[in-house]
Amino acid sequence: MNAISKSFHGIHANQDINLVVESGEILGLLGENGAGKTTLMNILYGLYQPDSGQIKINGNPIRINNPVESITHGIGMVHQHFMLIQNHSVIENIALGYKDTPFFFPKISIRKKVEQFSKQFDFHMDTEKKVWQLSAGEQQRVEIIKALLNGADLLILDEPTSVLTPLEIKELIAIMREMKAKGHMIIFISHKLDEIMDICDRVVVLQKGKIAGSADTRNTDKKALARMMVGRDVVFNINRERLTRGERVLSIENLNVFGEKGFQVVKNISFDLFKNEIFGIAGVSGNGQRELAEAITGIRPIASGKVTINGKDITNTSPRHIYDNGVSHVPEERIRFGIAPGLFLYDNAILKQHHLKKFSKRYFLNYSQVKHHTNTIVDRFKVSTHSINNQIRNLSGGNIQKLILGREISEQPQLLVASHPTYGLDVGATEFLRKHLLHLRKQGSSVLLFSEDLEEIFELCDRVAVIFQGEFMAILDSDDERFSDIGLMMAGSKRI
Repeated sequence: MNAISKSFHGIHANQDINLVVESGEILGLLGENGAGKTTLMNILYGLYQPDSGQIKINGNPIRINNPVESITHGIGMVHQHFMLIQNHSVIENIALGYKDTPFFFPKISIRKKVEQFSKQFDFHMDTEKKVWQLSAGEQQRVEIIKALLNGADLLILDEPTSVLTPLEIKELIAIMREMKAKGHMIIFISHKLDEIMDICDRVVVLQKGKIAGSADTRNTDKKALARMMVGRDVVFNINRERLTRGERVLSIENLNVFGEKGFQVVKNISFDLFKNEIFGIAGVSGNGQRELAEAITGIRPIASGKVTINGKDITNTSPRHIYDNGVSHVPEERIRFGIAPGLFLYDNAILKQHHLKKFSKRYFLNYSQVKHHTNTIVDRFKVSTHSINNQIRNLSGGNIQKLILGREISEQPQLLVASHPTYGLDVGATEFLRKHLLHLRKQGSSVLLFSEDLEEIFELCDRVAVIFQGEFMAILDSDDERFSDIGLMMAGSKRI
């Protein structure tokens, strides 16, 4: 890619970018949220057209007008949010995405090819399963098979580990190394410095749409890459001040919750949460964390048990009623539950708050106050946008997350339920938001933190519960010596 530039509404997303990938190489593409990584790869994949610049393959200039043309040139892309039809089977999804699928008996004709690729890269997959029955890692493998089946020599992976469990990440890394050994090229987009250092041969860092630097991973370190990303040194270990525990804020008694498929996913859980405390819930994804958070915040019905806030029973009341009792929520699925994508930033900045007197006058919203409030959040939380009159769907995922967190803590909640609050954020934004959670704790609020990031759990939490198959294996203080066994607890091998 030579001198690639792209602007939206007069704002540069990419500016004079030069990028080269060699055969049998894994190239890391690193940068802050909104740095232009995905835009650049969407140009390479044919989803966007560059304003200027040129793409060459083996020295020959080409023009890629759409993803179909990119596939003919041997370029495949696995997007951060998978492009699969949930109610169709694996083989049906692959057939729909295969350029040479015949009209008659498509599944039969390509089944052998799918089995061949599965063996070649050690995929284990039931092709008759519906996509909705698959884990995130299995869905990702379906996307990779679709790309390889279409003859992809260059595979673009956009934030591929963001929705995977630790085991699935290991499996993905093994697949990538196998692809590299067979001569495939991979562009690996990530915010995670450890992954970049572990997986990639070379890394290119973008900052505000421009290349800030590049390096061979064997000749650099995390601190140097972080400095390139954000233009300053980043603190990787935040000091958590010791605070005296206040009065009880949240009390959970014998909580039982069912999932979408009718199975019990939260089983007789009880715990208390106090002022000036961050209480972490650690576990591998899919062990009841999401359902527990949704039950506490009113999104999911509670089968039995009791939830109280400051002694007031809020069991099975509405999310609005729970919010009015001082409970804010940063949801795990921020696009689905956290925002209204088609509305402007200033509309999204007051979701759940529009009924407050400072934002409304009788039947009408006070838009001057709403916009002032939005600008305050944008400035304080460093949300990258050219205007608050922009639809929120046009923001990067990390900037959406910053706006959600700013909105949820703007009214100084008594309890913040935060599900993976730094998911998808770059290292600078992660440091920034973790400091805000500690500041909220110091101001007298409580935080219930759901996270799979053990580093985040150890850094922020005063107490930690380990959840496995809907049950707590243990509740430990942050200085408990038994923390060394947390991996065994997360796997269900040990209970305290």
